Amino acid sequence: MSLPFESAYRHGFARVAACTIPIALADPAANADSVLAAARECDAEAVAVALFPELCLTGYSIEDLVMQDAVLDAVEAAIERLVEASVELFPVIVVGAPLRHRNRLYNCAVVIHRGELLGVAPKSYLPTYREFYERRWYAPGDDQAGEDVRVGGLEAPFGPDLLFEALDVPGLVVHAEVCEDVWVPIPPSAGAALAGATVLLNLSGSPITIARAEDRKDLCQSQSLRCLAAYAYAAAGMGESTNDVSWDGQTMIYEGGALLAETERFPDGPRRSVADVDLDRLRQDRLRQGTFDDNRRTHDPQFRTVHFELDPPAADIGLRRTLDRFPFVPDDPARLAQDCYEAFNIQVSGLVQRMEAIGRPKPVIGVSGGLDSTHALLVIARAMDRMGRPRGDILAYTMPGFATSDHTRSNAIALAESVGASIETIDIRPAATEILEGIGHPFAEGEPVHDVTFENVQAGIRTDFLFRLANQHGGMVIGTSDLSELALGWATYGVGDQMSHYAVNAGVPKTLIQHVIRWVIAHREGVDEAEAAVLQSVLDTEISPELVPAGQDGRMQSTEDRIGPYALHDFALHHILRFGFRPSKIAFLAAQAWGDKDAGAWPPGFPEEDRYAYDLPTVAKWLQVFLRRYFAFAQFKRSAIPNGPKVSPTGSLSPRGDWRAPSDGNANAWIAELKAALPELVEE
Repeated sequence: MSLPFESAYRHGFARVAACTIPIALADPAANADSVLAAARECDAEAVAVALFPELCLTGYSIEDLVMQDAVLDAVEAAIERLVEASVELFPVIVVGAPLRHRNRLYNCAVVIHRGELLGVAPKSYLPTYREFYERRWYAPGDDQAGEDVRVGGLEAPFGPDLLFEALDVPGLVVHAEVCEDVWVPIPPSAGAALAGATVLLNLSGSPITIARAEDRKDLCQSQSLRCLAAYAYAAAGMGESTNDVSWDGQTMIYEGGALLAETERFPDGPRRSVADVDLDRLRQDRLRQGTFDDNRRTHDPQFRTVHFELDPPAADIGLRRTLDRFPFVPDDPARLAQDCYEAFNIQVSGLVQRMEAIGRPKPVIGVSGGLDSTHALLVIARAMDRMGRPRGDILAYTMPGFATSDHTRSNAIALAESVGASIETIDIRPAATEILEGIGHPFAEGEPVHDVTFENVQAGIRTDFLFRLANQHGGMVIGTSDLSELALGWATYGVGDQMSHYAVNAGVPKTLIQHVIRWVIAHREGVDEAEAAVLQSVLDTEISPELVPAGQDGRMQSTEDRIGPYALHDFALHHILRFGFRPSKIAFLAAQAWGDKDAGAWPPGFPEEDRYAYDLPTVAKWLQVFLRRYFAFAQFKRSAIPNGPKVSPTGSLSPRGDWRAPSDGNANAWIAELKAALPELVEE
């Protein structure tokens, strides 16, 4: 069945719930009622996989009562009832239960879907230390691979070697392990992930002590990151015996090391963490990280796969995960401050190393009063401080052209002076006019022709001046172009702003640069109050190349009017460069992230009056621009860029780094995929 564009399941997501419920000790019938109540709520929320705690059909803490036939018979009856009731329910239900098999009792994860007992996974590692005494009752299941088990009138595969794969949701492969299994050096879920599992489940009893919740989170985060998987955890809570321990009902879901959802601990009733797991992201991460599969070759995990059909709903179910409007700019203030600190210092350290290695030249930079050159100048200033060199050795030049505004020029001069750099003005108009005259350009005859030649003559002359000034003064040209401009090819090739001796901004996207500047202001990273005031003025200025004179309405040339919003372009860049996502998925995510300016979080310091929204048609319009420029146009510029440090984990666009591509490629496959999904919004 073809799912509509609005469905999260169409775009590689699967909704997972980690549930904790109040337990009635040694009362499987009552506990089955609680499981079914939660499962029905999960069904209403279009949850694909609903996880419950360890031994939740009896309670973890019933001790010797688990050896009673009345209890064990009631467990089997409860499972048969859950299987029967699941016919009408969407989720795969994974519950904990003690089950008899041959001559022993096993602590099991029972997997149920649509009227079938899909399989039973016994706990492999039984804690019998400190407060734990599990080997008194249970047998370890690590030797049960390849088995089958009878549960009442049902029969199913039995063993720790089971994967559960949805045939109609690509990439949804589930594995269940039980509590202690994740506390050992090589958890069963590690082998399962190598064998293809993407959604790892942990049914946990785990009584609570001080700091144990943090240990659990560390383990789940680490396992999800190392296994390139989602890891869902559900712990026992209310109703468990408090003879000698207590319980907190912790639930959480991680994906690739990131926390997607969690619930408060010590709840007063049922709770669940719900999140949409990005199966495409996990698949792409494994595809890119070749060592992941190399590890499989070393360990050769042997698993059986049980197939099922999920039949996801053909409806708009929303998206249950946090989406960053700005993938390069965290919403959390502490995380953003850390990212800005690291970005700034990566750039500074890279520049220091390069200048030290080539004889400590004087840095030469063209300053325009815009974001990029302002930030590069701040990096240079801090690098000079680190090297113990005077800032007066920074050779900054402002080079007004035919469209340079007094505002940006005064910003450039004020900034350079406040930083303590040497600043000179070189009017490029005479040299530009001479070239335009020499090539017979109409502008030289007084005609208002502001074409690409007119623009690039100015950009080229500026760069030419900078290189010759570097020759003259024993300097090196510091490039200012950023990651976003490299993605779009928004730079003049060769003798232009595409070229420098070292490109400090090449790894930093446009949307992050403004926040790094804000961080520099806030943390006074080598700036005083006068500098801070100039920096704020730069932040308040519209992004413009200032190569074309103002129109009759007095408006200066706007970069974003011409090529689109950097916010949307950086959004597309992140998801293409880091994950290789389909354009239709990027459009879906962007519409979710940007559709309502009042929904979700904004980065700290983002002005209230500047908050805005983009609807799906606008997203699709500019995504087409990005795809054509990124895949069909800009690569020849990226293939010849100078050195510069990688900054973002998303990647760099250096041909020596994360992105290698043919300069003579095309965007046909990407445009066609987007058009197939949104035919009414995509141009031919």
